[in-house]
Amino acid sequence: MQGFVLTHHCVDGPSGLSFHIWLQTPQGPVLAVVQDQEAVFFIRSEDKEPVRAALTGLKGWRLQALELKNPAGEPVSGLYFQRQRTLVDARTRLAEKGLACYEDDVRPVERYLMERFICGGVEVSGVVIPHKGYRRIDGAVLKRGDYLPTLRWLSLDIETTMQADQIFSVGLYAPHVVSKTNNSKIAQGEKAVQGEGSAQAKGFVQAKGFVQAEGSSQRDGSAQSQAFQQVLMVGEAPLNAPLTDAPPFIHYVADERSLLQALVEQINAQDPDLLIGWNVVGFDLTVLQRRADQLGVPLKIGRAGDKLRLRDGNGNLRFATLAGRLVLDGIDALKAATYSFESFALENVAQTLLGRGKKIEHVNDRGEEITRLYREDKQALATYNLEDCRLVSDIFTQTCLVEYLLERSRLTGLALDKIGGSAAAFDNLYLPRLHRGGYVAPVYASGESGMASPGGYVMESRPGLFDHVLVLDFKSLYPSIIRSFCIDPMGLFEGLAVASTSAQSEVVPGFNGAWFDRQQHILPGLLATLWAARDVAKAKRDEAVSRAIKIIMNSFYGVLGSPLCRFFDHRLSGSITLRGHQILTESAAFIEEQGYQVIYGDTDSLFIWLNRTCDNHGADAIGTELSRQLNHWWTSRLQQEFGLQSFLEIEYETHYRRFLMPTIRGSERGSKKRYCGLVEDSEGQPKLVFKGLETVRSDWTPLARKFQQELYRRVFLGEPYKDYVRLIVEQLKAGRLDEQLYYRKRLRRSLADYQKNIPPQVQAARFAESQGQRFRRGDAVRYLITLAGPQPEGFISSPVDYDHYLERQLEPVADGLLPFVGEGFKRLTAKQIDLF
Repeated sequence: MQGFVLTHHCVDGPSGLSFHIWLQTPQGPVLAVVQDQEAVFFIRSEDKEPVRAALTGLKGWRLQALELKNPAGEPVSGLYFQRQRTLVDARTRLAEKGLACYEDDVRPVERYLMERFICGGVEVSGVVIPHKGYRRIDGAVLKRGDYLPTLRWLSLDIETTMQADQIFSVGLYAPHVVSKTNNSKIAQGEKAVQGEGSAQAKGFVQAKGFVQAEGSSQRDGSAQSQAFQQVLMVGEAPLNAPLTDAPPFIHYVADERSLLQALVEQINAQDPDLLIGWNVVGFDLTVLQRRADQLGVPLKIGRAGDKLRLRDGNGNLRFATLAGRLVLDGIDALKAATYSFESFALENVAQTLLGRGKKIEHVNDRGEEITRLYREDKQALATYNLEDCRLVSDIFTQTCLVEYLLERSRLTGLALDKIGGSAAAFDNLYLPRLHRGGYVAPVYASGESGMASPGGYVMESRPGLFDHVLVLDFKSLYPSIIRSFCIDPMGLFEGLAVASTSAQSEVVPGFNGAWFDRQQHILPGLLATLWAARDVAKAKRDEAVSRAIKIIMNSFYGVLGSPLCRFFDHRLSGSITLRGHQILTESAAFIEEQGYQVIYGDTDSLFIWLNRTCDNHGADAIGTELSRQLNHWWTSRLQQEFGLQSFLEIEYETHYRRFLMPTIRGSERGSKKRYCGLVEDSEGQPKLVFKGLETVRSDWTPLARKFQQELYRRVFLGEPYKDYVRLIVEQLKAGRLDEQLYYRKRLRRSLADYQKNIPPQVQAARFAESQGQRFRRGDAVRYLITLAGPQPEGFISSPVDYDHYLERQLEPVADGLLPFVGEGFKRLTAKQIDLF
């Protein structure tokens, strides 16, 4: 049977571990039970006797010699366990004795899957036992497959009192078409990432829990389902409303207990693969669980009658676990897919992506409005509740979030609901290949540290207003450095061993004392496969696949430089970033030798001032030729100096007809990561591109942003601008622009948590609360700066401080540009300001 992994967990069985793995299959949900397994981690073989002594009295373990070694080249043995508790006890005892343990944190079921190169899709065989609503396969055997499922989701949203101590209603919505997988293979004509390196590790794979990867074919699927929508509402239908006017989706229940019981019944009846929502774990499920516990209603909303389980993670994160179902939070999923918004509030994201928002009049005061609607107009509350469910569902559809998460899972083995997970994705891909290379991973984050391992190189910029600036960009610079210079953890183990014998000509030099083997490595091959797969996805305009691959490729550098990764080592990360510094600075020198000036560089991009008059065609020709020359130069250099093939690829990216590199405020030095350029769009029309400036920053007022856009447009296009500046100042002082003066900032904490530094939005929110309005953490506060200080929208009692907006909003914006055309804001407006 083909299937796709949804959830899994490990339980102790009578003769070993059992892995309960829930799958979505063409035949419906399946619980595959893999029985009689063992957990394992590794120790140095020379520590066998101290280990046996430390584990005296502990039952249910065995020690087996393996043809594997640690990064130092010392032989290791496997320590196998029949119970999870035994593994934890053994790990604690060995740590107390100071004995090294390798990969002791890898969960047994995750090791089972990764060692079979299972990344989402599986083929499963065993004894099928039908159950109500699902099939169970006992004695299951899983191997890698390429099945892509059609997943059905249910969007959930609750409405409560402001204190969340009473639930008014619960909305549920599932659309007609929930998820439609694409029919593209990840890497046509290439080996799939999951199938690489399937040779068995010597003496290791034969032990329980380890098999070699086997090939399988991909199947595509899509399905239709009927739309479902319902709002469970505590209370009775309004007596004064005709029955024919009552929305058919409202189902009234007597009390909260009945609501929770009805919710359990509906979720199980709909039987979704995914529960989705907005802050669905941190709020909706947390409140539901708390009220269910207080009212004695078990939330059995997982498959096979499994109860909801919530647990706290690092920071403010909470995680929800349901057997056979995944819980996806819209905010986390968008962030994982690298979406960025001024605010991740549902209203803002929905307006941005869908062009519509919540069905409520007072969005910024929705707590009181929801309570009022519950008392006075339950039908309106139900409509609002259901629309929130629809908004979340439509956002998932619009952004192809499930498709993206499926591709990420198929590439890395990460669960769909995994937040972040770069280090886990690296482990899934790297560990089984490392084992087949004859090594176990190092002790967690035990690599060399305290060495030079800076971030991307950012050059000092040359400030000014320039005509004809080109941007050359290195395509996937860090992945291409890894491929070109053989940078790899196993390659470092092997390279250091070779270099220690003085055979340094046989290895590739890195930085911070690193040496890398030319042949024995893993990461360059993984990246080569992903690179080819992304090229195929881009050619097919498959955005979900392309985005997933790009994020995964770029994460490989990040994890090597993070202490959250077991392979953390500054010899690895430094060999990537310092090589990037060298490539950028030497590329800039090469370009300047060709007669052009490099005015800025940032990580993987170079900004080149042509310093000559030319048209668009001429600029494009120069950019194309420069990239060709630079690629040829690096290819020759790597071959001559290192005997290596270059995978560095610089592309001509942009021609700015005019380009501003501003100064740092109060300084003559050029700024960094802040600029503006004029390009032509696809229809040949002029378009301004802002980077890091006020117009793209949410902490500036609408007036400042609009003022900057129009002023820059006029200057860049050579249109009159002085009278425009004077007009804006006149309108500001006359009070005709007050609606554009509101700041909008979000409360990062609850108001009571602000004690020492009290920012303006908190001052404004506290003033509003003194007038009866309520704010929660995450709410946005709109306020003006008045002569009496910050005052919130709706409670303005003092005149606006127009001098504040002149000095803090308009003047900084104008003086970022005007000095480069021989003008200044105060000089332009001095007489005019004196008139007021």
